[in-house]
Amino acid sequence: MPDCAEEIFVTGLVQGVGFRPFVWRLAQKLGLHGYVRNCGNGVRIVVAGPPDQRAALVEGLAYPPARARIVTIERSMVAKGGWQGFTIEVSQPGAVQVGIVADMAVCTACNAEIADKNDRRHQYAFTNCIDCGPRFSIVTGVPYDRIRTTMAGFSMCSACGAEYANPQDRRFHAQPIACPVCGPQLTFISDQHGSSQVLGDTALDRAVASLLAGQIVAIKGIGGFHLACLACSEVAVDALRARKHRPTRPLAVMVRDMPMAEAYASLCAVERQALEDVSAPVVLVRKRRACSLAPNVAPGMERVGLLLPYTPLHVLLMQKVGQPLVMSSANRSGLPQAIHNAAALADLQGIADAWLMHDRPIARRLDDSVVRVLGEQVRVLRRGRGLAPEPLALPALLAKSPPIMAIGGDLKAAFCLTQGNRALLSHHLGDMGQLATEQAMLTTLADYRALFGQTPAIIAVDAHPGYRSRALGQKLAEQQSWLLETVWHHHAHIAATMVENGWQQGPVLGLALDGTGYGPDGTLWGCEILVCDYAHMTRVGHLATVPMPGGEKAAREPWRMLLSHLDNALGVEGASKVQAQLCALKDKQVDTLRSMARAGLNSPLTSSAGRLFDAMAALIGHAPPSMSYEGEAALQLEALAERAEGTCAPLEFGVRMRQKLLEIDPAPMWRAALHRLAEGSSSAELAWAFHAGLAHVLARASAQLARHAGLSTVALAGGVMHNGVLVSMLVPLLQSSGLRVLMPAQVPVGDGGLAMGQAAVAAYRHRQL
Repeated sequence: MPDCAEEIFVTGLVQGVGFRPFVWRLAQKLGLHGYVRNCGNGVRIVVAGPPDQRAALVEGLAYPPARARIVTIERSMVAKGGWQGFTIEVSQPGAVQVGIVADMAVCTACNAEIADKNDRRHQYAFTNCIDCGPRFSIVTGVPYDRIRTTMAGFSMCSACGAEYANPQDRRFHAQPIACPVCGPQLTFISDQHGSSQVLGDTALDRAVASLLAGQIVAIKGIGGFHLACLACSEVAVDALRARKHRPTRPLAVMVRDMPMAEAYASLCAVERQALEDVSAPVVLVRKRRACSLAPNVAPGMERVGLLLPYTPLHVLLMQKVGQPLVMSSANRSGLPQAIHNAAALADLQGIADAWLMHDRPIARRLDDSVVRVLGEQVRVLRRGRGLAPEPLALPALLAKSPPIMAIGGDLKAAFCLTQGNRALLSHHLGDMGQLATEQAMLTTLADYRALFGQTPAIIAVDAHPGYRSRALGQKLAEQQSWLLETVWHHHAHIAATMVENGWQQGPVLGLALDGTGYGPDGTLWGCEILVCDYAHMTRVGHLATVPMPGGEKAAREPWRMLLSHLDNALGVEGASKVQAQLCALKDKQVDTLRSMARAGLNSPLTSSAGRLFDAMAALIGHAPPSMSYEGEAALQLEALAERAEGTCAPLEFGVRMRQKLLEIDPAPMWRAALHRLAEGSSSAELAWAFHAGLAHVLARASAQLARHAGLSTVALAGGVMHNGVLVSMLVPLLQSSGLRVLMPAQVPVGDGGLAMGQAAVAAYRHRQL
């Protein structure tokens, strides 16, 4: 029957990306009749026409809009209706399974309109179209329509309404559509009480004048407020750091355009692509030696986080300011980013000098995503605005499991929800040490579950008995009668790498390097060689353990770990002879710590790679007495190593078998490092030699253990694998040993991806065979 009707049901990321207009244009071209409609669980297309024309439409779906991601296409015959032409119908509710698209950076066409003096959107800070603008940050429900976004309170003017209704227009069914007549407006406030307000076009000019005067301005964006100041002004940056109590953590910098980015950083082709990506992340790039960025933007670092303007407001702001701006999350140190106007005025009192805000509500808090290029591939360090909540595929052997909620860990908190063959890894939430982050976790869990229609049967948590994330998961499991599944920390790390690489071929050798994670033997693991599949892990190698004198204090004060490692390598008597020569150990209570370690008092044993990095940074005088943020000493060490790459021989580690486990012995490395230090080697040379030595011993040990276990693939995981110097040496060494190397790209390799691994392990254990 040449004129029979067919239903084509499409699932995936097919809402908020111009998919319905795309289908409409395709159907018009083919002369088909029928309609296209959003549903809660996908997009329904009903078409009448000859079979070859219907087949041509399905073939055309293989080339959807850029941000669309089709997961399934189902076809079935239906009764023919009396359709006249092809239309876009009102959305229908349904079982919520549809993906929601991440926020998109302003497109070239909208930028051109903003710059065009004859265009009605000239200089309008909320210009957007179907190819760009806010999405996840404004969605309040599905199906994705204007009434279920924070744009619902802005009634379209006749001009916007005409564009919205015109299938030939690029704003056809663009839900955030707006213009100066009917859309959101800017407000500038110069005091926290809101008594001095400037509205409209003048608001932006006042904000620019404040920034150029060296002030700190809180600016409302897509996923929250930023605190902005001149990035080339050491005085302004110092003021921001002092007020925010953020003494040394690197700050992100927004540059006007790619030529300005090139002026401040040496960029490779992949880094340029990352900066210009529609997700508009912060990209860690190498600073130019002579650039004029204030040194306190990223103190001691070789790299700086750059990002391009990703909203029309940012574009206009950067054009008017004409120089780089620090863009730091607007919050008091350790608390979540401000997203509401009233809260920003109250919470940022004493930090911001002025506020540039607008009246479009933010549905959910989204920090900027952070990425880095390693091995010529963009790898996500922090998943946030522009990336979340795009789903990630699960390997087939994990797809047939009940829905799972994985809580993640205490640092860099993020959770994961699974349903069928997809996983939703949440955006970055912060560290669970803050009560506000725990509350944000609960709120965001409820938000994601409502948006994606997920009711978990299993909740996966870290095995550490002291983690707040575990306690939260246990409480939820008890309240909801969900099954609780406990996953070892480093097993989850390796499983996350396996998942992203679609691994389903049996065990791999897992190389997990991080700060600390609770191990089955009751010690704190952190430099582990494991044989892993999704069900089990077996420890086959590790770094030799040393005490952490003072427990958690040793994770904040690197000199404690230096003392512990030197005592282990040289003996107490030998270490005592050299400690007076080391600045890090001067005037420290070393005798008290040694007594604690001998007695086993608050001195847990650890094989941590992160604490090894801390100790080396302390040895060469580049670690603070107490770190102001997690990983500070290791980042300083990496920055030093980048300056001296390849200038000296690696520091050699030992390898031995103990209790049927391969043990990496750092004692020879410490003795060699002290010798070179006495001979006058620079701190940069020692930093590089340490990285090189660690890479070589890890590669050598991994090759030996892989051969013994009959494995040919190694999976890298853990926060230390963010270290570009280490990874750039380690991966080629592993490959030269004949090993295939797996690393994640979309899933953070550190604790930000932990929940993905937890979910994978739980899914495999409870898969339906």
